[in-house]
Amino acid sequence: MTSRKDWEEKVLRPFEAKSAPRTRAPLLAGQTDAAPLYGPDEVDASIGFPGKPPFTRGIQPNMYRGRLWTMRQYAGFGTARESNERYRYLLSQGQTGLSVAFDLPTQMGRDSDDAQARGEVGRVGVAIDSLDDMRTLLAGIPLDKVSTSMTINATAAILLCLYIAVAEEGGVSRQKISGTIQNDILKEYMARGTYIYPPRPSLRLITDIFAFCQREVPKWNTISISGYHIREAGADAIQEVAFTLADGIAYVQAALAAGLDVDGFGAQLSFFFNVHNNLLEEVAKFRAARRMWCRIMEGFGAKTDRAKALRFHCQTAGMTLQAQQPLSNVVRVTVQALAAVLGGCQSLHTNGFDEALGLPTAEAATLALRTQQILANESGVADFVDALGGAWAIESMTDRIEAGAQKYIDRIASMGGMVSAIEQGYPQREIQQSAYAYQLEIEQKKRIIVGLNAYAASESAPVPIFQVDPRIEEEQRERVRAVRASRDASVCAAALERIDRAARGSDNLLPLVLDAVKARATVGEISNVLRAVFGEHTETLTL
Repeated sequence: MTSRKDWEEKVLRPFEAKSAPRTRAPLLAGQTDAAPLYGPDEVDASIGFPGKPPFTRGIQPNMYRGRLWTMRQYAGFGTARESNERYRYLLSQGQTGLSVAFDLPTQMGRDSDDAQARGEVGRVGVAIDSLDDMRTLLAGIPLDKVSTSMTINATAAILLCLYIAVAEEGGVSRQKISGTIQNDILKEYMARGTYIYPPRPSLRLITDIFAFCQREVPKWNTISISGYHIREAGADAIQEVAFTLADGIAYVQAALAAGLDVDGFGAQLSFFFNVHNNLLEEVAKFRAARRMWCRIMEGFGAKTDRAKALRFHCQTAGMTLQAQQPLSNVVRVTVQALAAVLGGCQSLHTNGFDEALGLPTAEAATLALRTQQILANESGVADFVDALGGAWAIESMTDRIEAGAQKYIDRIASMGGMVSAIEQGYPQREIQQSAYAYQLEIEQKKRIIVGLNAYAASESAPVPIFQVDPRIEEEQRERVRAVRASRDASVCAAALERIDRAARGSDNLLPLVLDAVKARATVGEISNVLRAVFGEHTETLTL
């Protein structure tokens, strides 16, 4: 048992002394005592106090009372110039961090003029082929002040190097840039599909990133271990926690096998979770995940609180958005955002209400951002730490989710770990079965979806739909051809040859990839060199 007085004196007060409190209205007239804000005098060890292991109640002693979560709206479409305009607009509206969506060719390591890229350039994200595109994407954005999250996996090493190169061209040291690359390839094999190489060489790329960033880019989160797409594919809350943490275990094991220090790379790990409509279950899910990860990292020998603490970004659930009565999605997004805040997220993206129909318009993206700002500044929920902690429903669901997730993790360990489990198709089958059961519940009206299988309207008022100009594909194809024509071909070829040699050996690939992007090698060219060495992954069929 821990004394609240002891925690206040040793943890909370020193923390608050070195962190400026944010502006907020007083909770109650004359309120000075911390007891109502942080809980009773004595708490169970499994719950603990905020900012102390096992972090059930949050990773900071005062959470949002000192600093709000990062409001990071996910955006990217068409060309780098168009996306840059959207980023600068969102920053002007109060967004506090960038979140970059890349198109499928960029994610799959194909240049925009590749035959396999036809019809997909700039469609679900921004097309980035070279250093020239990254310069345009980030033009006018202070990279020493704005943190950037990039949803990129198979080509994460290349996009990170492009970001570093642009920052350094602008006089910002790689030591000062901050952000996150998703870089979570294992979930691609079971849920999303934007993989290139087989799992084992992909893990080699990930551990190379860990080692490079630990030395060179200390403020960067080297991976965002993602349950988001696992949930989007049909997993339930327990499966989302279990498979996400099992992926995390695999990455930690790979890093340790590569000789990295657990407290070093562990401090740069982050997570990415989905937020669904069941508010209380979602709050409990985040609390259970934090507690489990702390104990997992202690099992790997982590000593520092930074390495034990599960830091996570949230995005509201895309698969819950409905094309029918789309304005109702504003309510869904608000409930989900509230769950993320009550659950203690570090950053949050709120979806636009029109995203079941297409990419969000500027108006929908602004309303989504305003949703976060109202929760932060008007609702009062940010003034408490783990406000629902201690409630019977929350604590029992936290325990239930932890127990269910642990059963999955134990099963995966018995199969030889997550890579082996994926190769055998185990998590894929579990997700498929869960997705089928969920859909059956909707069709049988055991699960009510407002506007879809109940309270339907004969027609909905039309909403504007964002359209990507089809001309941008040919324009982007011309841009990448111009890059190849204007660069020093011999310097670029030599840089690609060095990557090939290193990929066949054991040298860290990141410095060589950085040299190649500075020589204006394209994303597709670097990816093709690695394809030739590593091969391409073939999907495991799960019948």
